[in-house]
Amino acid sequence: MLAIIGIIVGAVAGYLYWKFVGCSSGSCAITSSPMNSTLYGALMGGLLFSIFKKERQQDDISRNN
Repeated sequence: MLAIIGIIVGAVAGYLYWKFVGCSSGSCAITSSPMNSTLYGALMGGLLFSIFKKERQQDDISRNN
């Protein structure tokens, strides 16, 4: 669930970065088009938010067996 939220937040942030900062010359690979910037933001947001996902510990699994 956190990764999905991160993808959405990252996509919005990437698009806003393109809109307000961007690269007017067209020589920037990521920020020259809104699609590239949005996809890159979605990727980074998903990766960032997935760091905070809680994982079950191995001890909890072995106690239940």
